[in-house]
Amino acid sequence: MNDGKVQLMLYADDEIPAEFQSESKSVKVKSVYQPVNKKYLFIDLDLSKAKPGNYHFKIGNTTITYPVYERRSLKEKNWVNGVNTSDFMYLIMPDRFSNGDPANDRIQGMLDQTLNRDSIFHRHGGDLKGVQNHLDYLLDLGVTAIWLNPVLENDMPERSEHGYAATNHYQVDRRLGGNEAYKELAEAMYAKGIKLIQDVVYNHVGTEHFLFKDLPDSTWFNFWPEYTNTSYRDQIWMDPYVSSSDKKKMTDGWFVPAMPDVNQRNPYFANYLIQHALWYTEEYGVDGWRIDTYPYNDMEFMNRCNEIIMKEFPGILIFGETWVHGVPNQAYFMRNNLDLPFKSNLPSTTDFQLNMYGILPALTQPVGWTEGVNRLYATTAQDFLYKDPQHNVIFLDNHDKSRVFSELGEKPALLKMAISWLLTFRGIPQLYYGTEIAMKGFANPDGWVRLDFPGGWPEDKENKFLKEGRNALEESIHHHVKILANYRKSSSALTRGKFMHYIPEDGVYVYFRYTEEQTVMCIMNPEEKAKTLNGKRFYERTSGFNKGKDVISGALVNIEAIQVPAQTLMVLELQ
Repeated sequence: MNDGKVQLMLYADDEIPAEFQSESKSVKVKSVYQPVNKKYLFIDLDLSKAKPGNYHFKIGNTTITYPVYERRSLKEKNWVNGVNTSDFMYLIMPDRFSNGDPANDRIQGMLDQTLNRDSIFHRHGGDLKGVQNHLDYLLDLGVTAIWLNPVLENDMPERSEHGYAATNHYQVDRRLGGNEAYKELAEAMYAKGIKLIQDVVYNHVGTEHFLFKDLPDSTWFNFWPEYTNTSYRDQIWMDPYVSSSDKKKMTDGWFVPAMPDVNQRNPYFANYLIQHALWYTEEYGVDGWRIDTYPYNDMEFMNRCNEIIMKEFPGILIFGETWVHGVPNQAYFMRNNLDLPFKSNLPSTTDFQLNMYGILPALTQPVGWTEGVNRLYATTAQDFLYKDPQHNVIFLDNHDKSRVFSELGEKPALLKMAISWLLTFRGIPQLYYGTEIAMKGFANPDGWVRLDFPGGWPEDKENKFLKEGRNALEESIHHHVKILANYRKSSSALTRGKFMHYIPEDGVYVYFRYTEEQTVMCIMNPEEKAKTLNGKRFYERTSGFNKGKDVISGALVNIEAIQVPAQTLMVLELQ
């Protein structure tokens, strides 16, 4: 790495001698620290003059070998390219997508031996090989980046299918295929030009993590006299009247009893998390990190972590999960235009505001001064709070929220409108697996929105990965995604264009994406009746054009008087 400093953590079954010596002059031992639990030893090394190779160290009478590798990312152009507005993300929960290797469904010795596809809370057997087997399906759909829910080992006694309770940071869960399967998937993705985004959890680990079961000392986790849950109140960060006790409960309270809250103020745990992210990015060529439960972390730690990762990998995208309420609240946690004592350096976020207070109200509420499409307009108008709203990740649903098709009352026309919005609006679009085939489910509980992709298992009666396996509705939605996503790839307006919108009138919301080379006009009519639009109102963006080509149908439209069908979002490339 550019920074030659590294901190080793040694762990043994018995007490480790606090004697550590380097047998190489090119590797300097800067400091040695032993905590209360003498099974641990921490060593700060200076590797700035070390060349790739094996280095030997003496610990008492024992010799250990530590390898130093040459950086791959400096040699290969397709390694850690980053993710940007030209990309189209596809979110996958590996256990529920496809079972490519039944041999790893159960691993002897691991605590969770469930394998029951009839239960929404048990493991189903999906794995990384299953994802790899369907890369061509995703390419054909128009996907350019895959975001995986956490894949690290979750050796927990129950609910280990979701991946959010890590028990070993340096082991990809063997039930997903392990480290080699992850590397094989990454290589296959990059060979096909698909980028890799990985979920990371800094806020907590699982109770079976060795660092929790055998503590270095009592400061590694946020302990309380009795179990204390977080309040889930993000307002404590920006509230000028906040009490210290409320702030402590939010940041140091546990997310759930099975996930101990990490004390990121402990410098050794902080280094452990940061160095793991650096190693993981370099080892597997990760293009983007999605940070789970961002507001629950220590913000000073997050700024330090983000800064170090972006310094080593300048092109990488880091975006945080900010499931909060209100654009100012969301803006607080990322680069913003707010005059506040704390300035976050997070470049991007999952844009829950445009989801909860934008596209969903636009398609489900009757139009009003602050309802329906006006809610979408008003929320978007608050983009002035962000430094760079274009890099916010916009979405319709995910692994925690109800399936958008269910939210929209299972109305295919509204789902198509939602997809058209996703692929034409400002930001980086993210589609949740199965949305392209209108999968259903309400998040009560969350397992109902994490059902298996039909066809991902050999015993499945229907295979929705294949056109002949999809019914008329599923194929219609799939085709809609495919047409727009692949059009988007070569559209300068949709991938890097500026954004301009107009105040909704008569229930119709119009916005433009445009560059010097291309202008795309988007007309959203969620009403149950057709509307006629006077194109002269939009002369600022339509001057010099007289027709628009409908991206979906290919039909030419006179833009001076546009007939907008009911419950339609027209996407017109102006000519």
